[in-house]
Amino acid sequence: MASANVSHTKILGGLILGAAAGCAAFALVDNAVVPAAPVDWVVKYLARPFGAVFLNLLFLAIVPLVFASLALGVTRLGGTANVGRIGAKTIGYFLVTTAFAAVIGLTLVNAIQPGSVAGDLKDKLMAEYGKEAEEKLAEAKSKKKEFGVQTFVNVVPANPFVALVEKDMLAIVFTALLVGFALTKIEPHRAAAVINLLEGINLLTEVIIRWAMALAPYAVFALLFSTTAKLGYTLLVSLGAFVLTVLGGLALHQFVVLPLLVKFLGGMSPLEFFKKSRLTILTAFSTSSSSATLPTAIKCAEEDLGVPKEVSNFVLPLSASMNHNGTALFESVTVLFLAQFGVPAGGIALVIGVDRILDMCRTAVNVTADLTTAVFVARSEKDRIVEPVASAAGVG
Repeated sequence: MASANVSHTKILGGLILGAAAGCAAFALVDNAVVPAAPVDWVVKYLARPFGAVFLNLLFLAIVPLVFASLALGVTRLGGTANVGRIGAKTIGYFLVTTAFAAVIGLTLVNAIQPGSVAGDLKDKLMAEYGKEAEEKLAEAKSKKKEFGVQTFVNVVPANPFVALVEKDMLAIVFTALLVGFALTKIEPHRAAAVINLLEGINLLTEVIIRWAMALAPYAVFALLFSTTAKLGYTLLVSLGAFVLTVLGGLALHQFVVLPLLVKFLGGMSPLEFFKKSRLTILTAFSTSSSSATLPTAIKCAEEDLGVPKEVSNFVLPLSASMNHNGTALFESVTVLFLAQFGVPAGGIALVIGVDRILDMCRTAVNVTADLTTAVFVARSEKDRIVEPVASAAGVG
Protein backbone atom coordinates (compact mmCIF):
# COMPACT_ATOMS: atom_id res chain seq x y z
CA MET A 1 0.00 0.00 0.00
CA ALA A 2 1.11 3.55 -0.64
CA SER A 3 2.84 5.44 2.10
CA ALA A 4 0.70 7.76 4.18
CA ASN A 5 3.66 10.16 4.63
CA VAL A 6 3.06 10.56 8.34
CA SER A 7 5.52 9.53 11.02
CA HIS A 8 4.74 7.89 14.32
CA THR A 9 6.45 10.79 16.11
CA LYS A 10 3.94 13.29 14.70
CA ILE A 11 0.99 11.16 15.79
CA LEU A 12 2.55 10.57 19.20
CA GLY A 13 3.15 14.31 19.52
CA GLY A 14 -0.47 15.07 18.68
CA LEU A 15 -1.61 12.44 21.17
CA ILE A 16 0.51 13.81 24.04
CA LEU A 17 -0.28 17.47 23.32
CA GLY A 18 -3.99 16.75 22.97
CA ALA A 19 -4.11 14.86 26.27
CA ALA A 20 -2.08 17.56 28.05
CA ALA A 21 -4.20 20.40 26.65
CA GLY A 22 -7.41 18.59 27.55
CA CYS A 23 -6.29 17.89 31.12
CA ALA A 24 -5.19 21.51 31.48
CA ALA A 25 -8.57 22.75 30.25
CA PHE A 26 -10.36 20.39 32.62
CA ALA A 27 -8.26 21.57 35.55
CA LEU A 28 -8.91 25.24 34.75
CA VAL A 29 -12.66 24.63 34.63
CA ASP A 30 -12.64 22.37 37.68
CA ASN A 31 -10.84 25.05 39.71
CA ALA A 32 -13.14 27.81 38.43
CA VAL A 33 -10.26 29.64 36.74
CA VAL A 34 -12.18 29.75 33.47
CA PRO A 35 -15.90 29.12 32.84
CA ALA A 36 -16.99 25.79 31.40
CA ALA A 37 -18.90 27.25 28.46
CA PRO A 38 -15.90 28.16 26.23
CA VAL A 39 -14.28 24.76 26.75
CA ASP A 40 -17.59 23.00 26.02
CA TRP A 41 -17.95 25.09 22.84
CA VAL A 42 -14.46 24.16 21.62
CA VAL A 43 -15.10 20.48 22.30
CA LYS A 44 -18.57 20.45 20.72
CA TYR A 45 -17.98 22.62 17.65
CA LEU A 46 -14.28 22.23 16.89
CA ALA A 47 -12.47 19.24 18.43
CA ARG A 48 -15.14 16.54 18.18
CA PRO A 49 -16.30 17.46 14.64
CA PHE A 50 -12.73 17.54 13.33
CA GLY A 51 -11.97 14.19 14.94
CA ALA A 52 -15.23 12.76 13.57
CA VAL A 53 -14.38 13.88 10.03
CA PHE A 54 -11.03 12.09 10.29
CA LEU A 55 -12.66 8.88 11.53
CA ASN A 56 -15.38 9.09 8.86
CA LEU A 57 -12.73 9.37 6.14
CA LEU A 58 -11.14 6.18 7.46
CA PHE A 59 -14.47 4.36 7.85
CA LEU A 60 -15.50 5.47 4.35
CA ALA A 61 -12.83 3.21 2.89
CA ILE A 62 -13.26 0.26 5.26
CA VAL A 63 -16.13 -1.68 3.67
CA PRO A 64 -14.79 -1.60 0.08
CA LEU A 65 -11.30 -2.33 1.40
CA VAL A 66 -12.43 -5.38 3.41
CA PHE A 67 -14.44 -6.72 0.49
CA ALA A 68 -11.76 -6.18 -2.16
CA SER A 69 -8.87 -7.34 0.05
CA LEU A 70 -10.58 -10.56 1.11
CA ALA A 71 -11.72 -11.43 -2.39
CA LEU A 72 -8.23 -10.77 -3.76
CA GLY A 73 -6.67 -12.70 -0.88
CA VAL A 74 -8.70 -15.80 -1.68
CA THR A 75 -7.97 -15.41 -5.40
CA ARG A 76 -4.22 -15.06 -4.84
CA LEU A 77 -4.23 -18.08 -2.53
CA GLY A 78 -5.66 -20.15 -5.37
CA GLY A 79 -8.87 -21.44 -3.81
CA THR A 80 -10.01 -23.99 -1.27
CA ALA A 81 -6.80 -25.87 -0.46
CA ASN A 82 -4.73 -22.87 0.60
CA VAL A 83 -7.67 -20.93 2.04
CA GLY A 84 -8.84 -23.85 4.16
CA ARG A 85 -5.39 -24.44 5.61
CA ILE A 86 -4.65 -20.76 6.25
CA GLY A 87 -8.17 -20.12 7.54
CA ALA A 88 -7.83 -22.92 10.08
CA LYS A 89 -4.51 -21.53 11.31
CA THR A 90 -5.94 -18.03 11.52
CA ILE A 91 -9.04 -19.03 13.48
CA GLY A 92 -6.98 -21.28 15.75
CA TYR A 93 -4.61 -18.43 16.53
CA PHE A 94 -7.61 -16.17 17.27
CA LEU A 95 -8.92 -18.68 19.81
CA VAL A 96 -5.57 -19.14 21.53
CA THR A 97 -4.80 -15.41 21.92
CA THR A 98 -8.36 -14.55 22.97
CA ALA A 99 -8.27 -17.31 25.59
CA PHE A 100 -4.97 -15.98 26.96
CA ALA A 101 -6.47 -12.48 27.18
CA ALA A 102 -9.62 -13.62 28.96
CA VAL A 103 -7.66 -15.71 31.47
CA ILE A 104 -5.40 -12.75 32.28
CA GLY A 105 -8.42 -10.52 32.83
CA LEU A 106 -10.26 -13.00 35.04
CA THR A 107 -7.14 -13.76 37.08
CA LEU A 108 -6.36 -10.09 37.79
CA VAL A 109 -9.93 -9.03 38.59
CA ASN A 110 -10.28 -11.88 41.07
CA ALA A 111 -6.91 -11.11 42.67
CA ILE A 112 -7.30 -7.31 42.91
CA GLN A 113 -11.09 -7.14 43.58
CA PRO A 114 -11.49 -3.61 42.12
CA GLY A 115 -15.25 -3.67 42.69
CA SER A 116 -14.80 -4.04 46.43
CA VAL A 117 -12.16 -1.31 46.54
CA ALA A 118 -14.36 1.23 44.75
CA GLY A 119 -17.70 0.23 46.29
CA ASP A 120 -18.29 3.62 47.94
CA LEU A 121 -18.32 5.34 44.52
CA LYS A 122 -21.35 3.45 43.25
CA ASP A 123 -24.02 6.03 44.07
CA LYS A 124 -21.95 8.98 42.84
CA LEU A 125 -21.10 7.37 39.53
CA MET A 126 -24.63 6.10 38.97
CA ALA A 127 -25.93 9.61 39.52
CA GLU A 128 -23.40 11.15 37.14
CA TYR A 129 -23.55 8.62 34.30
CA GLY A 130 -26.85 6.82 34.89
CA LYS A 131 -28.78 8.69 32.18
CA GLU A 132 -26.09 8.10 29.58
CA ALA A 133 -25.98 4.43 30.56
CA GLU A 134 -29.75 4.07 30.08
CA GLU A 135 -29.48 5.61 26.61
CA LYS A 136 -26.65 3.27 25.62
CA LEU A 137 -28.51 0.23 26.93
CA ALA A 138 -31.66 1.23 25.05
CA GLU A 139 -29.67 1.73 21.85
CA ALA A 140 -27.95 -1.63 22.23
CA LYS A 141 -31.28 -3.35 22.93
CA SER A 142 -32.85 -1.87 19.79
CA LYS A 143 -29.99 -3.21 17.66
CA LYS A 144 -29.70 -6.57 19.37
CA LYS A 145 -30.63 -9.62 17.33
CA GLU A 146 -31.48 -12.96 18.87
CA PHE A 147 -28.80 -15.58 18.31
CA GLY A 148 -30.08 -18.70 16.63
CA VAL A 149 -30.51 -20.44 13.29
CA GLN A 150 -31.44 -17.11 11.65
CA THR A 151 -28.04 -15.73 12.64
CA PHE A 152 -26.38 -18.30 10.38
CA VAL A 153 -28.94 -17.73 7.65
CA ASN A 154 -28.20 -14.00 7.68
CA VAL A 155 -24.50 -14.65 7.06
CA VAL A 156 -25.57 -15.39 3.48
CA PRO A 157 -27.11 -12.08 2.37
CA ALA A 158 -30.06 -12.14 -0.02
CA ASN A 159 -28.93 -8.69 -1.15
CA PRO A 160 -25.20 -8.06 -0.78
CA PHE A 161 -25.68 -4.34 -1.42
CA VAL A 162 -27.88 -4.11 1.69
CA ALA A 163 -25.12 -5.85 3.67
CA LEU A 164 -22.62 -3.29 2.36
CA VAL A 165 -24.85 -0.35 3.26
CA GLU A 166 -25.64 -1.72 6.74
CA LYS A 167 -21.97 -2.69 7.31
CA ASP A 168 -22.97 -6.25 8.18
CA MET A 169 -19.39 -7.47 8.41
CA LEU A 170 -20.12 -11.21 8.60
CA ALA A 171 -22.24 -11.01 5.46
CA ILE A 172 -19.60 -8.87 3.74
CA VAL A 173 -16.86 -11.33 4.68
CA PHE A 174 -18.91 -14.27 3.39
CA THR A 175 -19.68 -12.50 0.10
CA ALA A 176 -16.03 -11.54 -0.40
CA LEU A 177 -14.91 -15.14 0.23
CA LEU A 178 -17.55 -16.39 -2.19
CA VAL A 179 -16.42 -13.96 -4.90
CA GLY A 180 -12.79 -14.94 -4.33
CA PHE A 181 -13.56 -18.65 -4.63
CA ALA A 182 -15.64 -18.04 -7.76
CA LEU A 183 -12.79 -16.14 -9.39
CA THR A 184 -10.51 -19.15 -8.95
CA LYS A 185 -13.00 -21.25 -10.96
CA ILE A 186 -13.15 -18.85 -13.91
CA GLU A 187 -10.70 -18.98 -16.80
CA PRO A 188 -7.78 -16.67 -15.90
CA HIS A 189 -8.17 -14.33 -18.87
CA ARG A 190 -11.85 -13.84 -18.04
CA ALA A 191 -11.24 -13.44 -14.30
CA ALA A 192 -8.60 -10.79 -14.98
CA ALA A 193 -11.19 -8.04 -15.54
CA VAL A 194 -12.82 -8.56 -12.14
CA ILE A 195 -9.44 -8.95 -10.44
CA ASN A 196 -8.27 -5.69 -11.98
CA LEU A 197 -11.47 -4.00 -10.74
CA LEU A 198 -10.83 -5.24 -7.20
CA GLU A 199 -7.22 -4.06 -7.45
CA GLY A 200 -8.55 -0.67 -8.57
CA ILE A 201 -10.84 -0.49 -5.54
CA ASN A 202 -7.85 -1.18 -3.32
CA LEU A 203 -5.86 1.58 -5.00
CA LEU A 204 -8.73 4.05 -4.55
CA THR A 205 -8.99 3.25 -0.85
CA GLU A 206 -5.23 3.72 -0.52
CA VAL A 207 -5.49 7.26 -1.86
CA ILE A 208 -8.36 8.11 0.49
CA ILE A 209 -6.46 6.64 3.44
CA ARG A 210 -3.36 8.63 2.48
CA TRP A 211 -5.41 11.84 2.51
CA ALA A 212 -6.98 10.91 5.84
CA MET A 213 -3.66 10.03 7.44
CA ALA A 214 -2.24 13.43 6.47
CA LEU A 215 -4.74 14.80 9.00
CA ALA A 216 -3.87 12.20 11.63
CA PRO A 217 -1.59 14.25 13.95
CA TYR A 218 -4.14 17.09 14.14
CA ALA A 219 -7.12 14.74 14.40
CA VAL A 220 -5.43 12.78 17.19
CA PHE A 221 -4.90 16.06 19.05
CA ALA A 222 -8.60 16.89 18.65
CA LEU A 223 -9.78 13.43 19.72
CA LEU A 224 -7.60 13.34 22.82
CA PHE A 225 -8.44 16.93 23.74
CA SER A 226 -12.20 16.33 23.49
CA THR A 227 -11.88 13.24 25.69
CA THR A 228 -9.61 14.60 28.42
CA ALA A 229 -11.23 18.06 28.53
CA LYS A 230 -14.48 16.41 29.62
CA LEU A 231 -13.00 13.55 31.66
CA GLY A 232 -9.81 15.01 33.08
CA TYR A 233 -8.00 12.83 35.54
CA THR A 234 -10.29 12.84 38.57
CA LEU A 235 -12.47 9.96 37.44
CA LEU A 236 -9.41 7.92 36.56
CA VAL A 237 -8.24 8.41 40.13
CA SER A 238 -11.69 7.54 41.54
CA LEU A 239 -11.84 4.33 39.55
CA GLY A 240 -8.14 3.70 39.92
CA ALA A 241 -8.39 0.05 40.97
CA PHE A 242 -10.61 -0.84 38.01
CA VAL A 243 -8.55 1.17 35.52
CA LEU A 244 -5.27 -0.28 36.77
CA THR A 245 -6.68 -3.81 36.62
CA VAL A 246 -7.68 -3.35 32.99
CA LEU A 247 -4.48 -1.56 32.00
CA GLY A 248 -2.34 -4.09 33.87
CA GLY A 249 -4.02 -6.95 32.06
CA LEU A 250 -3.71 -5.25 28.69
CA ALA A 251 -0.03 -4.52 29.37
CA LEU A 252 0.64 -8.17 30.28
CA HIS A 253 -0.99 -9.36 27.08
CA GLN A 254 0.62 -6.66 24.93
CA PHE A 255 4.16 -6.88 26.28
CA VAL A 256 4.44 -10.48 27.49
CA VAL A 257 2.01 -12.85 25.74
CA LEU A 258 2.04 -11.35 22.23
CA PRO A 259 5.84 -10.85 22.12
CA LEU A 260 6.35 -14.49 23.14
CA LEU A 261 4.00 -15.60 20.38
CA VAL A 262 5.79 -13.35 17.87
CA LYS A 263 9.14 -14.83 18.86
CA PHE A 264 8.26 -18.52 19.03
CA LEU A 265 5.43 -18.78 16.50
CA GLY A 266 6.23 -15.84 14.23
CA GLY A 267 10.00 -16.23 14.24
CA MET A 268 10.55 -12.49 14.68
CA SER A 269 12.30 -10.45 17.33
CA PRO A 270 9.66 -8.74 19.52
CA LEU A 271 11.72 -5.52 19.53
CA GLU A 272 11.84 -5.53 15.74
CA PHE A 273 8.12 -6.25 15.59
CA PHE A 274 7.15 -3.36 17.85
CA LYS A 275 9.57 -0.98 16.16
CA LYS A 276 8.02 -1.70 12.77
CA SER A 277 4.44 -1.71 14.09
CA ARG A 278 4.52 1.45 16.21
CA LEU A 279 2.70 3.69 13.73
CA THR A 280 -0.11 1.17 13.36
CA ILE A 281 -0.41 0.69 17.13
CA LEU A 282 -0.51 4.45 17.68
CA THR A 283 -3.18 4.80 14.99
CA ALA A 284 -5.25 2.11 16.71
CA PHE A 285 -4.82 3.82 20.08
CA SER A 286 -5.88 7.22 18.78
CA THR A 287 -8.84 6.09 16.64
CA SER A 288 -10.18 3.42 19.05
CA SER A 289 -11.16 1.32 16.02
CA SER A 290 -9.64 -1.86 14.63
CA SER A 291 -11.54 -1.32 11.38
CA ALA A 292 -10.32 2.25 10.96
CA THR A 293 -6.76 1.02 11.49
CA LEU A 294 -7.07 -1.81 8.95
CA PRO A 295 -5.54 0.07 5.98
CA THR A 296 -2.54 1.11 8.06
CA ALA A 297 -2.23 -2.44 9.41
CA ILE A 298 -2.20 -3.95 5.90
CA LYS A 299 0.47 -1.46 4.81
CA CYS A 300 2.56 -2.24 7.89
CA ALA A 301 2.25 -5.99 7.43
CA GLU A 302 3.25 -5.91 3.76
CA GLU A 303 5.91 -3.19 3.74
CA ASP A 304 7.43 -3.45 7.21
CA LEU A 305 6.80 -6.95 8.54
CA GLY A 306 7.35 -8.82 5.28
CA VAL A 307 3.92 -10.48 5.13
CA PRO A 308 2.98 -11.53 1.57
CA LYS A 309 0.00 -9.73 0.04
CA GLU A 310 -2.02 -12.91 -0.30
CA VAL A 311 -1.70 -13.50 3.46
CA SER A 312 -2.25 -9.92 4.65
CA ASN A 313 -5.27 -9.45 2.37
CA PHE A 314 -6.87 -12.57 3.79
CA VAL A 315 -5.82 -12.58 7.44
CA LEU A 316 -6.06 -8.91 8.48
CA PRO A 317 -9.65 -8.17 7.33
CA LEU A 318 -10.73 -11.31 9.17
CA SER A 319 -8.76 -10.25 12.23
CA ALA A 320 -10.25 -6.76 12.28
CA SER A 321 -13.74 -8.30 12.24
CA MET A 322 -13.24 -11.25 14.56
CA ASN A 323 -10.04 -11.10 16.64
CA HIS A 324 -10.51 -8.82 19.67
CA ASN A 325 -8.05 -9.81 22.39
CA GLY A 326 -8.14 -6.49 24.23
CA THR A 327 -11.93 -6.38 24.17
CA ALA A 328 -12.18 -9.92 25.57
CA LEU A 329 -9.88 -8.97 28.45
CA PHE A 330 -11.74 -5.72 29.14
CA GLU A 331 -15.15 -7.40 29.16
CA SER A 332 -14.02 -10.20 31.46
CA VAL A 333 -12.72 -7.62 33.96
CA THR A 334 -15.80 -5.38 33.63
CA VAL A 335 -18.34 -8.16 34.20
CA LEU A 336 -16.71 -9.29 37.45
CA PHE A 337 -16.04 -5.68 38.50
CA LEU A 338 -19.77 -4.93 38.32
CA ALA A 339 -20.60 -8.20 40.04
CA GLN A 340 -18.31 -7.23 42.95
CA PHE A 341 -20.41 -4.06 43.29
CA GLY A 342 -23.59 -6.08 43.21
CA VAL A 343 -25.20 -3.68 40.72
CA PRO A 344 -27.87 -4.29 38.04
CA ALA A 345 -27.32 -3.98 34.28
CA GLY A 346 -27.50 -0.20 34.57
CA GLY A 347 -24.26 -0.41 36.51
CA ILE A 348 -22.48 0.01 33.21
CA ALA A 349 -22.66 3.69 34.17
CA LEU A 350 -19.78 2.96 36.51
CA VAL A 351 -17.37 2.47 33.62
CA ILE A 352 -18.77 4.81 30.96
CA GLY A 353 -16.72 7.72 32.21
CA VAL A 354 -13.41 5.93 31.66
CA ASP A 355 -14.46 3.82 28.70
CA ARG A 356 -12.97 6.11 26.04
CA ILE A 357 -9.48 5.89 27.51
CA LEU A 358 -9.73 2.14 28.06
CA ASP A 359 -11.21 1.68 24.58
CA MET A 360 -8.11 3.29 23.10
CA CYS A 361 -5.87 0.92 25.03
CA ARG A 362 -7.78 -2.25 24.23
CA THR A 363 -7.96 -1.34 20.53
CA ALA A 364 -4.17 -1.02 20.46
CA VAL A 365 -3.98 -4.57 21.86
CA ASN A 366 -6.58 -5.80 19.35
CA VAL A 367 -4.59 -4.47 16.41
CA THR A 368 -1.26 -5.72 17.78
CA ALA A 369 -2.80 -9.20 18.00
CA ASP A 370 -4.01 -8.85 14.40
CA LEU A 371 -0.48 -8.11 13.21
CA THR A 372 0.97 -11.03 15.19
CA THR A 373 -1.59 -13.27 13.49
CA ALA A 374 -0.38 -12.14 10.07
CA VAL A 375 3.27 -12.69 11.05
CA PHE A 376 2.53 -16.18 12.39
CA VAL A 377 0.53 -17.27 9.33
CA ALA A 378 3.11 -15.81 6.93
CA ARG A 379 5.93 -17.72 8.61
CA SER A 380 3.96 -20.98 8.73
CA GLU A 381 3.07 -20.65 5.04
CA LYS A 382 6.52 -19.81 3.74
CA ASP A 383 7.18 -21.60 0.42
CA ARG A 384 3.78 -23.32 0.54
CA ILE A 385 1.54 -20.78 -1.20
CA VAL A 386 0.75 -21.07 -4.89
CA GLU A 387 -1.36 -18.50 -6.71
CA PRO A 388 -2.32 -19.89 -10.11
CA VAL A 389 -5.20 -17.56 -10.85
CA ALA A 390 -3.39 -14.34 -9.91
CA SER A 391 -0.21 -15.20 -11.78
CA ALA A 392 -2.02 -16.46 -14.83
CA ALA A 393 -4.15 -13.35 -14.96
CA GLY A 394 -1.09 -11.18 -14.73
CA VAL A 395 -2.06 -9.66 -11.40
CA GLY A 396 0.57 -9.19 -8.69
